[in-house]
Amino acid sequence: MAHEAVRIQRGPLGRLLERTGGGLVQVIMVLIALFWLIPTLGLLVVSLRDDAANNSSGWWTFFTKPAQLTFENYTNLLASGFTSSFWNTVLITVPATLLVIGISSMAGYAFAWIDFRGRDSLFLVVIALLVVPIQIALIPIAKLYGFLNIFGSIAGVVLFHVAFGLPFAIFLLRNFFVGIPRSLLEAARMDGAAEWRIFATVVFPLAKPAIASLGIFQFLWVWNDLLVALVYADTANQPMTKALQSQMRQFGTNIDILSSGAFLSLIIPLVLFFAFQRYFVQGLLAGSVK
Repeated sequence: MAHEAVRIQRGPLGRLLERTGGGLVQVIMVLIALFWLIPTLGLLVVSLRDDAANNSSGWWTFFTKPAQLTFENYTNLLASGFTSSFWNTVLITVPATLLVIGISSMAGYAFAWIDFRGRDSLFLVVIALLVVPIQIALIPIAKLYGFLNIFGSIAGVVLFHVAFGLPFAIFLLRNFFVGIPRSLLEAARMDGAAEWRIFATVVFPLAKPAIASLGIFQFLWVWNDLLVALVYADTANQPMTKALQSQMRQFGTNIDILSSGAFLSLIIPLVLFFAFQRYFVQGLLAGSVK
């Protein structure tokens, strides 16, 4: 025979998946997703129960006693001034995310496709900054903020997040931009397009998946940050993480207040992730297949 058919020997699990047509895999993935959502569901239920119910029984008892659910915890939380902390978190997270995306995308394009003196050495410096821990910069930057009279302000927190978010962002986007075919950029240059126009009309649209992934990572990191907020944000400009930490110190075991505040801080990142999930997956897989 000129050609001999090659049979692939499959194990028991492989034969089972082949017979079920992948349906079993989907069922398993759904079960795993539901399992990982149990803590989120528990947090939501705890935030909707009063302190007496949380101390006397587990959150799962609401299935048999749904009348114990109430929005009083959220009303008390918002009345205590938590709304201002929520908006402070927004005012910190949104600029810190947009600035990192804008600066790193332009820097990544420059490192990838623009020849200038000292480019490789400067990029090595950016890579070296990836291993610098935040803790060693807290005191020097606090002194600098005191000199600039921005210590305790929202601007100081935003600048800190931007500074420490840029090395990873530049490294990520530069590696993505390098994978763009050179012929696309050369064709744009032959048409007379300047570097800024090439970046805006050719490179940036192709980089949407990677930029969306970077935006999600940066947003979640800044939104959930506590250390930087504790050091650089005063009481008037504190985000939700610091406000929840102060509630814990003040009330101790006040689970109803803490759970409702924690769920409010959780819901926005969840909505953001599910809204941009398609771009997030594309960004993680970008460059894996040539």
